[in-house]
Amino acid sequence: MQRRVRTTFWISTGSGLLLVSLGLSGCSTFSTSDLPVDCDVVKTQSKAGLSDTQIAANLNASVDNVASCHGPMTEGNQSTLIPQKGY
Repeated sequence: MQRRVRTTFWISTGSGLLLVSLGLSGCSTFSTSDLPVDCDVVKTQSKAGLSDTQIAANLNASVDNVASCHGPMTEGNQSTLIPQKGY
């Protein structure tokens, strides 16, 4: 019976330490400062008349990341050929 109690103790201790370490590392994992900006969202908000500063505040991103999104949209299937006169 002693061996079983000791094994349970070590498993409980190991599980607790694992949960604590995951909790502490999780705080920095979900930091939004290094995440890329979705340029399609930036384009949509730009068309709605928002400035880069307002868009950056809405997305919790830097103005430099928002400014780097100006250009053609990247969403969708770029290789699809659409016939001129329909199907």
